[in-house]
Amino acid sequence: MAKRATQKEIPAHARHRDSVESRATILKAAERIYAECGLAGARTEAIAAAAGVNKALLYYYFKSKEGLYQAVVGSQLQEFQQQAREVLSARGPAGPILMRYVSYHFDFIGTHPNYPRIFQRMMMEGDRALERTIREHSIPLKRLLVALLERGMRSGEFRRVDKAHAIVSIAGLAAHYFNIAPALRLVTGQDPYSKANLATRKAEVLEFIRYALFRHPEAAA
Repeated sequence: MAKRATQKEIPAHARHRDSVESRATILKAAERIYAECGLAGARTEAIAAAAGVNKALLYYYFKSKEGLYQAVVGSQLQEFQQQAREVLSARGPAGPILMRYVSYHFDFIGTHPNYPRIFQRMMMEGDRALERTIREHSIPLKRLLVALLERGMRSGEFRRVDKAHAIVSIAGLAAHYFNIAPALRLVTGQDPYSKANLATRKAEVLEFIRYALFRHPEAAA
């Protein structure tokens, strides 16, 4: 019978690869279950079973159910925030930058269907991750958006608006479609995430923002 390799006999690069793959598998399973059940309703046994791993491995990598939740939320936010900051910090006219940001925001949520469900639950349940998320991600992003709107108003690209409410409106237009996607599916009998429906909705969002915010929406198109 072949001797089974011990942990020390397995090359370090192979152990690292297995570790990365195991973490990714756990995060993917946890994302789905947290989206369905929230932090309070999720069970580590269910996450481990969905990931096909021993429950002890969850604690080995993430220390606790809350630690795993933070990792799930953090991985999504870091992916979104990195690109969003790059877009909003770009040089040039404010109008095209804003439209690129809205387009990216819409596309990100459209390709991460669990993202709106997790954050809806986070806000409704008021869990401890909410304050940290706002402090570390939402507030810095809001500052960049405020600066962009101010720049656009100074240049004459945007009409004068209340910046705080404009940001709420922009976020709502990008995200609300996905928040109500389960209801839309029932009401329309269509898949809100189909390629055609996403393309139509995105075009409508961008056009709405142009006519609501831009001084010369036809030129901005």
